[in-house]
This record gives sequence, C-alpha cells and structure tokens, in this order.
Amino acid sequence: MDIIHIKDLEIWANHGVFPEENALGQKFVVCADLYTSIRRAGLEDALEHSIDYGAVSKRIKRFMEENTCMLIESVAEKMAACLLQEYPIRKLRLEIKKPWAPVGLPLDTVSVEIERGWHRSFIALGSNMGNSRANLDFAVRELSSTPGCRVKQVSHYMVTKPFGVTDQPDFLNGVLEMDTLLDPHELLYLLNSIEAEAGRERIIHWGPRTLDLDILFYDDLVMDSEDLNIPHIGIAQRDFVLAPMNEIAPGFVHPVYRKTIQDLLMELKER
Repeated sequence: MDIIHIKDLEIWANHGVFPEENALGQKFVVCADLYTSIRRAGLEDALEHSIDYGAVSKRIKRFMEENTCMLIESVAEKMAACLLQEYPIRKLRLEIKKPWAPVGLPLDTVSVEIERGWHRSFIALGSNMGNSRANLDFAVRELSSTPGCRVKQVSHYMVTKPFGVTDQPDFLNGVLEMDTLLDPHELLYLLNSIEAEAGRERIIHWGPRTLDLDILFYDDLVMDSEDLNIPHIGIAQRDFVLAPMNEIAPGFVHPVYRKTIQDLLMELKER
C-alpha cells in the first residue's frame, strides 16, 4: 500500500490536563502517514484519484482547534477516526507531539503515536423468533448507521434447519461484509447491544432467538480468548454460514484451514 506523509505540521491548540493549558493553549506538532493507493493518480496525473494532503492538513488543524481534550491520547484517537471516515484512507499512522509539555524537566518533546485503520469483517445473521426478516433487516440498519462501520455487502436471507437443538422453528440466516474501525471486542460489544435491543434473551444454548449476530472473520485474525474466538468456531461444519457467505465472498480464505469459503462449502456438501 502506498503512503502519503504529512510531517511536523505545527498547530496552536488547547489540550492538556491543567486548566492553564486549555485556557492559554500551546504548540502541537502533528505527523500523519496516510495509507492508500496512488497508482491511478500517478498514471493519470489526476488529484481526484489521490488524497489532497493540503485538505487533510487543514482538516487536522481545524480538528485540533475546534476540540479540547485533556489527553493527547484522546486527541489522537478522535482525530484518527475523523480522518479515516472523511477521506479514502485505508490505514493511518498518527503522531501528536507536545514540545511544551509541563513536566518540569528539560526535554525535546513528548508524543503519542497510534496506528488505526479499517478492518474487513464478516458477520453472521440469524433469527427464528418473531418477524425474522424484520429482525435481520434491523441488524443491518443498525450496523449501517453506526459510526466507524460501513456495511458493504449483504447476502440473500436463507431458510435453514436449526443446528444443535433441532426441536425449534427453522432459522432465517444471512451474512454481511463490513469494514469497521472497531477492534474485535468493541465489535462484539456492539453486536451484543444490537441483539439486546432486538429483544434477545440468552436462555438455551443453540435455542430459539430473536436475533443472533456472530463475528465470523476479522481480517485474517486468529484469536482465542475467554469470550471471543475468531474465526468463529465450527464454520466449516455449518452450511447456514458457508452458503450465504459463499454468495458474497466465495474466494475469502479461512485463516486456519487455508481454504476458500467455496472449497469449504463444497467439502461440506460432499460429506
């Protein structure tokens, strides 16, 4: 991925823990690395296919001036989210320097540096209580309207037989692809909140539910924690996940099995 560098942009702004910092202001120095593709811009010599670094620099300055935070950590997080959502940037490395930091010792500068970006995720949708289609549509709308989330594709909804506990109504299932700025646990919290808003109660494992939202994949991440496993466990054995995902991303490679979704679905059908 190509990079546009903005180095040592000086800005006078009001951020700091101490009241006088917020009242009087001080100098900050910002560096930003913008990860994007500039090949077409270079080949066609056309700014509309790149990122206007002058506009980004002015946006950084305006953001610093219009907001007041106690911590430069907070400034960095909020500014990164702002830039990623307003410009065609896939990933961003941002450093905010505070050369006049009131530490009472001689130093050149204090700074924080963060790297943030969009993550490709796939979310499974399921419902077999109430109006299942309305429940899945509700989840798609909620995710589409959440800052830091961009729903890109949604599969058709498919009627499937229940898995695990079979003495219950058929499910309506689907899969959506979404870019998100949230980390995996933040995304899990968001999905659980949407489930709760739709009236889900966790009473019977694999039992009937108004709305079920699961993280299937998050980039090519492999993680195993107490409350979250990515990729979702059992994907290769569940046609109600593989079939709708095969509709929107057949070539996606499972980071553990190293096989495409299409291949996993074919293998499942052959068993």
